[in-house]
Amino acid sequence: MTRCRAAVRTVHYLAALDSGQDMAGAVESITRQAALVESANLSPATPATELLFGWPASYWLDLRDYDPVATAAELDRPVLVIQGGRDYQVTVDADLPRWQAGLAHRPGVTIRVYDADDHMFFSGSGRSTPADYQRPHHLDPAVVADIADWVLPGTKPGPLARFLSSHKR
Repeated sequence: MTRCRAAVRTVHYLAALDSGQDMAGAVESITRQAALVESANLSPATPATELLFGWPASYWLDLRDYDPVATAAELDRPVLVIQGGRDYQVTVDADLPRWQAGLAHRPGVTIRVYDADDHMFFSGSGRSTPADYQRPHHLDPAVVADIADWVLPGTKPGPLARFLSSHKR
């Protein structure tokens, strides 16, 4: 299950960021919880306290039947996939290739990567950290403009897009 691997990958990333803190317990706990979520032993009776994020077994069991890439591939609609290049939760290297491969056969798919953006599409530089989310930011104006252009291609930028463009850092 991709979601569980992402949680384990994320906790390892966070542990590597802050070697001064003892993250071994968090790494062990998330790894154990993810293994239980992915195991054949997961049942509706499994206590939520033993599972990732404290979410109930019913959630994880339901999620097993949901494949977002396959769902998107079946849509008879245009699809826009956007990805932050500095996102450590959903990564360009580990997650985006699955979307690219799963949607490669489909017309009307647009995939954009914003190299300087993190998971929240906040621009920055260097390695992304949880502290980045705590500082006030604005959504990357390029993301807003690209979404607007994807929704209504060829239209003139409206007041919001003009405002955002004029306030780039």
